[in-house]
Amino acid sequence: MADAKVAWKAGGVRLVLATAPPDVAEDLARSLVEERLAACVNLVPGLRSLFWWQGAVANDPETLLVAKTTKTGVDALARYLKGRHPYEVPEIVVLDPAATEAAYAAWVAETVV
Repeated sequence: MADAKVAWKAGGVRLVLATAPPDVAEDLARSLVEERLAACVNLVPGLRSLFWWQGAVANDPETLLVAKTTKTGVDALARYLKGRHPYEVPEIVVLDPAATEAAYAAWVAETVV
């Protein structure tokens, strides 16, 4: 069987990482997809985050959200998260992949409005 050639596309897809309390993470993820701000959001439950906050080390359970959006959709997604997130300072980290499989990148571009 011949190997199928995989096409890669650079530049369009962005990954947005955010953490949230476990009891609100799924609602945040669902709303990002329903509002078409993200094509897909993976939920990674069971995290424990240790971080410096208000003069002490906090140790809290969290869920990681990995949202797939477009380069042009990042700002709207970040505004939406900031407006609905229960944290005073929510984690919003944007990653720019060097390349994304072309068909997947096309799907993300078609899905995010």
